[in-house]
Amino acid sequence: MTGRRWAINGRFLSQRMTGVQRYALEIVAALDELLAQRRDIVPTMRLVVPSTVETAPRLSNIAVCRTGFGSGHAWDQFVLPLYAGAGVLSLGNFGPVLARNHVVCIHDANTFILPESYSRSFGLIYRTLLPLVGKRARRVATVSRFSADMLVKYGIARQDKIFVAPNGHEHVLRWDATRARLPLLAQLKRPYILLLGSSARHKNIDVILNQAQALDEAGIDVIVAGGSSSIFAGREPVARRPNVHHAGFVGDDELAALYEQAMCLVFPSRTEGFGIPPLEAMAKGCPVISSNAASLVEVGGDAVIYVDPDDSSRWKDAIIGLAANPDLRASLAAKGRQRADLFSWKRSAQLYLDELVRLQ
Repeated sequence: MTGRRWAINGRFLSQRMTGVQRYALEIVAALDELLAQRRDIVPTMRLVVPSTVETAPRLSNIAVCRTGFGSGHAWDQFVLPLYAGAGVLSLGNFGPVLARNHVVCIHDANTFILPESYSRSFGLIYRTLLPLVGKRARRVATVSRFSADMLVKYGIARQDKIFVAPNGHEHVLRWDATRARLPLLAQLKRPYILLLGSSARHKNIDVILNQAQALDEAGIDVIVAGGSSSIFAGREPVARRPNVHHAGFVGDDELAALYEQAMCLVFPSRTEGFGIPPLEAMAKGCPVISSNAASLVEVGGDAVIYVDPDDSSRWKDAIIGLAANPDLRASLAAKGRQRADLFSWKRSAQLYLDELVRLQ
């Protein structure tokens, strides 16, 4: 039976935690729970990880197998297939091109949609490898209907092999703001908006930072949280303002505290495969003002205020208007919690399980 196990690609555990790695970790945990409930019909699985992974998740029904050598894309292509068994499940965009039974989650086509947002080398790798992986895989998952349409548009995968398994919200419920260690929150005396974004141009945070003076005059601070990465192309710095505070990369409990105390999350991204920060904010009862681009209306429904990503003045007006309307903030918080409940890691994991059962 060991040889017929599905191998879950565990290379995501060697990478920094972003939305893609969060997705993979939560789907694996949810699969582990589902396996306990369906022992009679499901295939067995093992999480195969490179030797560079220091800490693997604690799982009850999925074995963890650590390989002896290799890392990066070469590990995907040449080491992981040795452990394939019944097939390979890859949850982080890439996996072995030549695997016989490969189910892969390709989260977005952002390197095709906005190539200028990425470094030249990173964009070239993705634009070269994603179509190879998508065309060779038996089934391709993605995280939104918008993303599915983009995978088809850019020739990454055929429509008939794609299924949508969205992000979930339950991980946010495990976060504990009382454990947060973020002195910045104690220092602020005014309401603040939370702006989550890396240095990536498609995150579009400058459209908000350019309104910092107007927000300052309205008595509103801005907290910018998120780290930088070499995969993104550089962007011109915006002049610093006294009401703009940079928290850098924050942990989960700190992020919970930021969501819970924020007047709102502002998310002006130009493109997202899914857009997990608005979902996390809604789950925490934090009102959301979001771009109306890409998948974001699909995620937020009627629980979010939407603004065109390029309309800088409208962003300012939406933020200041929300600050002056406590009833609207309360309504958005309530709607957001209801909306977040529609997105479940367990339900998405069930979709994967159904595919693996069908393909075994």
